[in-house]
Amino acid sequence: MGSGKAVAVALVTFATFTDLLAYSVCVPVLPDLANRLGASPTMIGALFGSFGITLLAVSVPLGAVSDRIGRRVPLVLSAVGLAGASMLFAYSRSLPWLFTARMLQGAADGAMWVTGFALVADLYGPEDRGRVMGYVMSGTSVGFMLGPAVGGWLYETGGIELPFLVVAGLSLLCAIAFAMLVPPREELTEAPPLILSVLRDEGVARCAALIVVTGTTFAMLEPVLPLFFARSLGLTPARIGLVFGAGAVASAVMPFVYGPLVPKLGARRMMFAGLLVTASLLPLMIFAEGFRSAVLIVLIQWSASALVITPSLAYMAEVTSFAGASAYGVGYGVYNASWALGLLIGPVSGGYLFDRLGFTRLLLSWVPIVLALTILIAGPQRREDRAPV
Repeated sequence: MGSGKAVAVALVTFATFTDLLAYSVCVPVLPDLANRLGASPTMIGALFGSFGITLLAVSVPLGAVSDRIGRRVPLVLSAVGLAGASMLFAYSRSLPWLFTARMLQGAADGAMWVTGFALVADLYGPEDRGRVMGYVMSGTSVGFMLGPAVGGWLYETGGIELPFLVVAGLSLLCAIAFAMLVPPREELTEAPPLILSVLRDEGVARCAALIVVTGTTFAMLEPVLPLFFARSLGLTPARIGLVFGAGAVASAVMPFVYGPLVPKLGARRMMFAGLLVTASLLPLMIFAEGFRSAVLIVLIQWSASALVITPSLAYMAEVTSFAGASAYGVGYGVYNASWALGLLIGPVSGGYLFDRLGFTRLLLSWVPIVLALTILIAGPQRREDRAPV
């Protein structure tokens, strides 16, 4: 790994770590802040969900912009936008301003992830992308793991403003670092392709559809698992947090295992197998009897989920490589938008079905649907997909 590449990957990892830290810091802080401003539970849910609206709206357009003007400017602006959103959170004293901050955060998130992974795809070929993107995802997962604990501690230590001011400071550091970065990038030999030409590609469509199914499944569990842990297993909020923390550890460690396997086994093969395994393991949670068994099952399930996410990042670069670096931004814009769509669908459908079916029947009915959709999306295996790329 050359020094220029190493610096670029380190900065992308630091930026996405900061972004997930900002996202998860909100978990223990925003509900209390919104309650102080007179928000109902429905309004608080809408506040959290508004993040996904701008994430979905900006991902593809900003990816296309980065294909045309380069990666550095969008990365600087995304970090500045995240700092601005954090400052708004710190000093908002009305619900409209909180919604503005949350939606700006979603837009900044979209720009940062899309452009950051497009930059990594610019710098590395198929033989290295899975490994390097696994490193980025591992570092990024630490932000999600630390965010709620750090946010709660800073809130208790310095009040409502301190968690957001810390994140704003880290975001400004990212902006300064990206402004000084001169990323090595291959010369484009032709104009960037139209967005529609990328969207029509079969491989891009398959990857996007798989990510929608994956994101919907993961997001479905967000409102359902805490209810199951509390009602059926009698776990306290602290212990529920530890269970999810164990899952975050698995998400941080397993990309180191799966990333190097991508060039050997093939990204497409790994991600479809990963979703089949993840779906098949969902009913394991029914057999949880207490804290220890819940931790073990979550470790298994989150380890399987990394088998989807790590190779899917490399696969999106693979299927957009027909246009070289001029299409990676659009490709990761589609990827991000697909995640956003899943994050919007999953919690609503999970909560609705949980109320009507209960936890056990929800999981047992979800599994065959995901398995069928995965097989349908995978379709017949093309000749070029039968050997690792």
